[in-house]
Amino acid sequence: MKSPKKNLAIVLAAGRGTRMKSSLPKVLHPLAGRPMLAYPVRAALELGVAEVVVVVNPETAGEVEAALRLGFPDEPLTFRLQDEPKGTGHAVRAGLSGVLPGSLERVLILSGDTPLLEAGHLEPLLRCEASLAFLTFEIESPRGYGRIFRDSAGRPRKIVEERDLKSDAERSIREVNAGVYWARLDALGPALERLTPENDQGEYYLTDIVGDIAQRGNVTTCSTEATFLRGVNNRAELTLVEELIFARVRERWGERGVTIVGRPLIDDCVELGLDARIEDGVRLRGATKVGSGARIDVGSVIEDSRIGPSAEIKPYSVIFQSEVGERASIGPFAHLRPDSLIEAEAHIGNFVETKKTRVRRGAKANHLAYLGDGDIGERANLGAGVIFCNYDGYTKQRTVIGEGAFIGSDSQLIAPVEVGKGAYVATGTTVTGNVPEGALVIGRARAVIKEGYASELRERLKKKKKS
Repeated sequence: MKSPKKNLAIVLAAGRGTRMKSSLPKVLHPLAGRPMLAYPVRAALELGVAEVVVVVNPETAGEVEAALRLGFPDEPLTFRLQDEPKGTGHAVRAGLSGVLPGSLERVLILSGDTPLLEAGHLEPLLRCEASLAFLTFEIESPRGYGRIFRDSAGRPRKIVEERDLKSDAERSIREVNAGVYWARLDALGPALERLTPENDQGEYYLTDIVGDIAQRGNVTTCSTEATFLRGVNNRAELTLVEELIFARVRERWGERGVTIVGRPLIDDCVELGLDARIEDGVRLRGATKVGSGARIDVGSVIEDSRIGPSAEIKPYSVIFQSEVGERASIGPFAHLRPDSLIEAEAHIGNFVETKKTRVRRGAKANHLAYLGDGDIGERANLGAGVIFCNYDGYTKQRTVIGEGAFIGSDSQLIAPVEVGKGAYVATGTTVTGNVPEGALVIGRARAVIKEGYASELRERLKKKKKS
């Protein structure tokens, strides 16, 4: 259900979040690849409101705005300050400042620390025509929540916060406030102006608008599941909520034709192609995209990278800010550092590390190699123990390997250096200059064999040890 463009959403994000015990603003703590605040903001945008107003405090306003602008660069977001922490009612007043009377019909109010709430959970609320509608849920242990008070006809009359309850009977009420409101602006505005700080905390409670509007108009509720409204107040709750988001992401991709084995952790912003297979213990982060038919095997960690169709990432490989082409094979135990480009059908094998290197189509480095700041030609073959010596302690230099070249095991290439097309570097060679196309280069010390000398050497070493 899309909300008409004449409606506004306000997301409350001005709380200090002291229980998080963190220098990072509470609403910016990451959950499955997105800041916590991004989830309710996204829910509001998906409902099609004209604008989302985020209420922030002066201390963290810059950080919050920067994070959301990065995640929603082209969306209608506005940021308004709550200069002083005078309660949720005061925060909504700040959010409505500058809104012209008659310019909007309704206002949706959300909390920035309820990341499990999705647009679909809000659609029944937005179908309500009352002056004010709000979400409630029932919970076995309602401690800490505002309780819903109803009249004899079952109509909601007011919300009373936990610390203002007067009796055990009031404290035993199990229907509680979810902190999500859908109000007509012509009812909400005047109710906010009539708020007073006559409560235990001396704050302007947003919950008091329920009693105020109930005296003058129609107020109704929509019930929902408690899980969707779960808030985050500390690191323990952050962990529990993130686990629920990860489970939701796995279910979503499973429904879209991706095979999910076990409980891999996939960020909400990751994209997966049809028939991809993600094995247990995998961690996919950030702006990662996995192509159709690709397989990401056990224990691999991939961040901000692209994996091509039908590529195979073997167990315990790490890929960061890199690209893997179609039908390429990586690992096991490979490490692709930033700006690695592994083209189609290329092979990067066990304990091979690349950094800022292009491995062109069909090239192979299957064992125990370091390939930094390089360009490896099509179908080139690099043996075990090959090292690109790219750093002199001050600057990085490039190594270029031509098409079809062969680099023997245990060879070192001292950059800057080029090995021509079809050239052959013999095993154990240290290459310090350019190698022409089709040439063979050998750089080994000649072996000296002394027959019968081994026993004599052992005796000499034994005597040295005893002396």
